Amino acid sequence: MNWLTNFVLPKIRAVVAKKDVPDNLWHKCPNCGQMLFHRDLEASLYVCGSCGHHLRLPPDRRLAMLFDDGRYTSIELPKTVVDPLKFRDRRRYTDRLKEAQAKSGATVIAAFDFDFMGGSMGIAVGEGLLAAARLAVLQEAALLVVPASGGARMQEGILSLMQMSRTTLAVEMVKEKGLPYLVLLTDPTTGGVSASFAMLGDITLAEPGAVVGFAGARVIEETMREKLPEGFQRAEYLLEHGMVDMVVPRRELRDMLARLLTLLRRPDPPAQVVPFRG
Repeated sequence: MNWLTNFVLPKIRAVVAKKDVPDNLWHKCPNCGQMLFHRDLEASLYVCGSCGHHLRLPPDRRLAMLFDDGRYTSIELPKTVVDPLKFRDRRRYTDRLKEAQAKSGATVIAAFDFDFMGGSMGIAVGEGLLAAARLAVLQEAALLVVPASGGARMQEGILSLMQMSRTTLAVEMVKEKGLPYLVLLTDPTTGGVSASFAMLGDITLAEPGAVVGFAGARVIEETMREKLPEGFQRAEYLLEHGMVDMVVPRRELRDMLARLLTLLRRPDPPAQVVPFRG
């Protein structure tokens, strides 16, 4: 050991060593492959500035975007059975849940988190939507649901499919009180979610390019043995075929929702009819 080892080499290593750079500064657009700087992406509401692709938005950012000053109150959801089937494949279902909860740290209000097990619908989703519907009825408020889901959760078996009817009943609770029920379809909205509450909105909006459907396009093609039309199951295709009322870019969503809710909750007074006596 000498001064070269103890002094010179550490200095050289300090100069040439690779600096630690956070790995989340850049994001790649899944549509065009453009590299997007994280600050630019946040400023654009996670819409690619190159091709206009709407990237998936975490529920906390979506709620902050939709509510005035980004302020909202979360409600406590009912406790549910964690693992009703004692399900296990390569890993235990309870372990998968704990891992997803540790990564998420968010509370579902009326928005799905696709990063949480693909936004799959289990018992907790049914309870959550029922709680949201009851609160809307109690406060005589409109209900807005923002799904982003791959469908029913297989680890809960038939119990997950039962949530299709439970969530439909939740929607009916709101509609029976004459309250508006709006749905904002985001990428993706598929499976049992699209086959239940997601397509029951009084007004149904969708983000550009969102995939909306029941079965996947590849499964449909293999079953029908036919090539599907261009853009099949995309929001724009559904708009053309009457399944969606509006496709709204993310920057315009807040103003559009405010306008719709104002019209639905405070309609113009009925016109006075003057009988003609000629």
